[in-house]
Formats: sequence, C-alpha cells, structure tokens
Amino acid sequence: MLDETQKKEIKRFSKKAQMEIVKMISHIPAGHIGGSLSITDLLSVLYNKQMKINPKNPKWEERDWLVLSKGHCGPALYATLALKGYFPVEQLETLNAPGTDLPSHADRNHTVGIDMTTGSLGQGASTAAGVAAGMKMDKKNNKVYLILGDGELNEGQVWEMAMMANTKKLDNLIAFVDFNKHQIDGRTDNDDVCNLGDICAKFTAFGWYAQRVDGHDVEAIDQAIEEAKAHTGSPSVVVLDTVKGHGWSKIENTAGSHSRGVSPEELEEALGEMQAAMDEI
Repeated sequence: MLDETQKKEIKRFSKKAQMEIVKMISHIPAGHIGGSLSITDLLSVLYNKQMKINPKNPKWEERDWLVLSKGHCGPALYATLALKGYFPVEQLETLNAPGTDLPSHADRNHTVGIDMTTGSLGQGASTAAGVAAGMKMDKKNNKVYLILGDGELNEGQVWEMAMMANTKKLDNLIAFVDFNKHQIDGRTDNDDVCNLGDICAKFTAFGWYAQRVDGHDVEAIDQAIEEAKAHTGSPSVVVLDTVKGHGWSKIENTAGSHSRGVSPEELEEALGEMQAAMDEI
C-alpha cells in the first residue's frame, strides 16, 4: 500500500511525464499524444514503486522487463525513462528527428532502457510471453510487465499469446490493458470497430487472473499489481479504465487525440493545466 508521500510523488512524476510528452510532440507535426497521456499513471507506479530497475545499468540481469506492446505510445515511455535518469531529459526534443535515438515507436536498438522493440500491434504480447517463458526456463525471478492497447485486443495474436501464457503457467507475466475506449477508427466499447465487451471475462476464460481498476488511481494500480504478484499458477492482467488524452481537457476522451500536433498556443495551455494539477497534489 502506498503511503501519502509515495502517492504524491508518484502522481507528481506522472504529471511531469505528461508535460514532457506535450513538449516533445510540440516539436513535430504530429505524434501519438492521446494514448501516451493515458498510461503515465501506470508507468509512474511501475518505475517508481513496483519494478526492479537500475538506470545506471539498464541491462542489469536482475531487472524486471517492460514491454510496451502499444509501441506507438513511445513518448510516454521516453518521458518516464528520461525522468528516471536513463538519458538526459533534453534528448526528448529529438523525438522523430533525423538520426534520433527516439523513434516514433519503441526500439531497443536505439533507446537506452527499452527492453523490447514494438510497434506492430499484437507482436509485443508474444515477445513479452516469450521473455517470461525464457525467464521461467532459466529459473529467474524477474517479472515481465506488458502494456496493451484496448484496440490492440482486436489482434488475434494477443489471444494466441493468452492461451500459450496460461498453458505455460507464466505467473511472472503481468499484463495491463489501457482501456481508454478509443482506437484510431472509433470506440472500443461499442460497435464502431469491434466491441471488446467484458475484457476481464475474456482473459478469465483464457485462464488468467484478471482485475479491473481505475487507471488514474495510483493507489488502486499499485494494489492490483501487488495482488498480481502474489498470484501464482497463471498469468495476470489488470484492465485499466483510463481516459484518452488524460491531463489535457481539450483533447480528453476524443478520437482526434490519437495522433495530432501541438501548437505553441496549445502547448502553453496544456502545460498550464498540467502544472496547476501538479500544484494541487
């Protein structure tokens, strides 16, 4: 359980990450801002409380792994890694620039602290399960944390992974679904594209231990991870009820926030709103 000091520190870190996201996207014509903003609370809990990490030794053998299967939301992970000291915060300004080490999608061959290259939706799910299986074979205690987008659950590969992970009893694999209710062509909770229905029930049917919590309540996220860690015999999933574009009211809960630019005027507006929210924490 988080004490009040930890809770405030984690929330402030999340707000700082959101501010870095809008700043880095303001340097390019457009970027995946909506889905990046919706996962900063999760990333803050993971990197500040739950994961075994060492920014000074990113390849530390005992570290926990993070696989951002929704790899287009790399800006959220880049901001988190920079704020944790994996590389200078100033480097964030190079997002998508020629020769950058911060490409639009997460790439372990370019960015310090990225454990797995992702981008083709669904594939990160399989590679995360593969890493978890390898760690089981090597009798390691490392955890693998997998972040899936809700629209990504349309990919059959995710459910093939779900069957395999339960069959192999990968209780060292903890997945999160960023259920922000939007994908690029419509909503995920109605018939716009593919209605996801009861996500927890689906994963439960595949043999997973499933929980659903408020994805912007850091205490609830932390508690769910503790329960997932304590569970044995099968993989776990935490469905996070989130808001796409969270933290910037102008784009919250809108399909248009999937990928867009940030004008100088909008940057000032968004940073002001986020700073005010951080001051209230």
